[in-house]
Order: sequence, then structure tokens, then C-alpha cells
Amino acid sequence: MPVEFSLLLGLILFIVVAVYTRSRGKLQLQPQTQTQTQTSTSKSKPKAEEREWGEWSPVSFKYPEFEASSSDPLDMKPIPYRPFRWGAYHVTMGIRDMPWGEWIELDNQFLTYHYVRRHRILTRGENVLNILSDRPGVVKSADRSAVELAHELSAYLSKRYPDCFTVSRDASGVIQCVTIIPAGATYQLPPPLVKGDSLELRAVSMEEAKEAMKIAALLVQDDLALMVEGTDGRYYLQGGAICVPGFWRFRDKIGLSLDEIHIRGHVPQYEEKLHNSMERFFKRMPVDKPIIRNNYFVQLVQPLERRRKNEFPQGAIPPDTVYDDLVDPEELAWSNTTNGNEDTFTHGKPIHPDVTPVIAPENLRFRSERQTLRRLPLTGAIVFTIRTYLTPLVTLGQEPGIPARMASAVRSWPENVSRYKGRELYEELLLKYMDECAEKQRLVGGGELERHPGKGYPY
Repeated sequence: MPVEFSLLLGLILFIVVAVYTRSRGKLQLQPQTQTQTQTSTSKSKPKAEEREWGEWSPVSFKYPEFEASSSDPLDMKPIPYRPFRWGAYHVTMGIRDMPWGEWIELDNQFLTYHYVRRHRILTRGENVLNILSDRPGVVKSADRSAVELAHELSAYLSKRYPDCFTVSRDASGVIQCVTIIPAGATYQLPPPLVKGDSLELRAVSMEEAKEAMKIAALLVQDDLALMVEGTDGRYYLQGGAICVPGFWRFRDKIGLSLDEIHIRGHVPQYEEKLHNSMERFFKRMPVDKPIIRNNYFVQLVQPLERRRKNEFPQGAIPPDTVYDDLVDPEELAWSNTTNGNEDTFTHGKPIHPDVTPVIAPENLRFRSERQTLRRLPLTGAIVFTIRTYLTPLVTLGQEPGIPARMASAVRSWPENVSRYKGRELYEELLLKYMDECAEKQRLVGGGELERHPGKGYPY
């Protein structure tokens, strides 16, 4: 099976723990607006070594200043992430600090993603968006975290992308509604968790929580997962909106601890290298040190001649699963061509397409994911965002230096990584095509393009 949620978390945490333990001194706060500052007193700032498992004291937290985007997102091309390198494969590449102004990335595909995500929520319901209730003695609900996240995203997006989002506030400055301007959609937010300067959190109904999670999901192009610490010190996937995962199903993961997610997902080397360090890192993760990681794999889509013609206006396709292929012809949400039918998919088993796919360069897509982890200050939940980019392989074949570098990276995948990425479906064709493109570049560029390093990881 291609890389899924379990492998993403495993790779992230393995790398982060190593980086964190070796270079804690390098991760300290920078002055002024380059990173955030705490405004709380020491009494309101929970320390990992002092608090009980599953307990979190809300933190009064002041975010750093960041600039509004100088361009309308609908005029911005997707960022061309190419997170692979020459030579041997290393699981330790790619973790870096997240600038706060770059938490959420939008581009000219926003409306397409918005309609795909809306269709998924309407047709798949709790299979793609859900919040679990408290499990007494085990772990708390992510209900409050969902409300906190919706408010944080509304505030962030309206400031970062003012051409795309506006908010209305009450007399005290609290956000009441958020509007997605290009979609013509306005959403009424549930009341915030706190009033004024108080750090006492209000109770949240499940209805409010799910509505907040839906709003959050429709505001961004990212999938969102809420990880909550349990009384046993483990972190549980207690809620989220996983609308466009491509290769794994939210229904198979929600409610599981990180241990269970990894073990059931057959993550390579998890028990040997990751098991003892993951919960320690999650518990110690501070509010002020978010991180980013990029990931990639390859998927197949249906050739154009097999696709149905779409005669509906954009955003007007009826909310019924029979129209999935019209809403999402590039299989962003679910890679049916690679993994087979979503509803009959067998979790934990290798890829098994229902119909033999047409293996051709024009049917291959490079699927890149930008993932962030950060802790919410009021509820302490850890938010995991997954932003997916789909790029035709033929596009990569024309980019300077990319074909040779990608072929080198694919050839370096260890066997266990290859199984996750489903290489057996497309390896022969992909490598042949990349080699041909690389040779053309070599002949034109005299070898300079062939070994072109790019502008730096992860590009």
C-alpha cells in the first residue's frame, strides 16, 4: 500500500525526535516577529514534566506578526514541491521549523479542492469528518479542539489571505462569521471557548464540534487531524476531517492510538525505532515550535478516454457518490485506479486495483504532501495538517534536472518503502520515462541539467 497516515506520522516523529534530542538549543525562540511569544505567566504555562497524562492547562498565547499575502490565492500557482534527493534514501530528511505565516498554503486550485471536499463531506459523512466523544479513563474528546481550530483558521486566513476571506466580529472583537469570497459561502462559527481574558473553557456540544470541524475543513485545501493525549500518555486520533487522503480511510484510523495506527499499518521499523520515543515527543511538543515536513509518492489515474464527460457547472454536481468521478476526475480524494473501490478497500493489505490500470506517462501523477504539526494553546491538542499537491508526471519530465533526480530517488527506495508507495504498479514505465527525459536534458544542457540540484529542499 502507498504511504498512508501511519507512515507519515512515523517518519515525522522519528526524524523530529532525533532532531529535537540532538539540537534542542537550536530550536529556541527568535526575537521579535520571527516566531511567537508567550504572554502567559509561568503558572499558566504547563510543563510536560509537571502535568499529568491527559491534562492540559490552557495557555494565553500571542501569535507573531506575519504579513498578508501580496497576491490573491486564486492567482497563485501551486508550489512545486519536489521533496526527493540524489542518491541513497534517508528517512531523516526534510523536517524544518514552520514560519507562522506559512501555516496554510492556498493557490489557484482552491475552488476545485473546496468542491471536492464539500462533496466528500456531503456524501461520506462521518467516514471523512467526525469527532469522538470522551472515553472516560482513556482520553477526552476533541470537541473543544475542533471549535478552537475553526476560530484559529478563520483569524489566520482572513489576515493572511484578505482577498479570499473576510470575517465579521462582535463588539468585543470575537469572530462570529467567516466568508470564503470566491465560493460565495459564509459560515457561522460556534462561540469561542473563552471569554475575554479568562482561560476557563466552556462546554461544547457535539453538534457544535462537528459544525466547527466542517467549517475548518471547507476553509482550507488541507486535511486536518486532531490528536489528543490520553490518561495513559498515548495520543489518540479523536477527530478530524480527512477528505482527500487518496490511499487510506479515516474510518480505519479514528479512535486509535499512535501505537495502534502504526502497528496495524505495518509501518517499517516502528517497534524497533519509533515505539519508545513517539509519546515522549508528543507530550513535550510546545505551543511555539510547529514543524513542517514534505512527502511524496506516485499514483495512477484513468486515461482521458475512460472518463465520463462532465456537463455540470463547477460546484453544481449533485451530492451523490455516483458523481464522484465527475467531481474529482484526478482522484485527489481517493485513488480508485490504484487502490480499487473505496468502500471495498481492505485496510492494511497491498494495493489491489479492481481493474488493470493503463500504465502510461500521461496517466501517472506525482502526489506530494506538505504536512505540519502544531499544538493548540487552549486545548493542548496537536493539529496535523496534510496538504496534497497533484502534478502530472509529464510536467515533472520537463522541469530542469527533475527527471534524473527523481529516477535516482525512486531507485533508492528500500523494499519496505517501495511496498508502501506501490512501486510495482508503475516502476518500469516511470523509470524508463524519467531516464528518457533526463537524457534529452543532458543532450541540451551538456550534463548541467542532468545533475541540476534544484533551489534547495524540498523544491
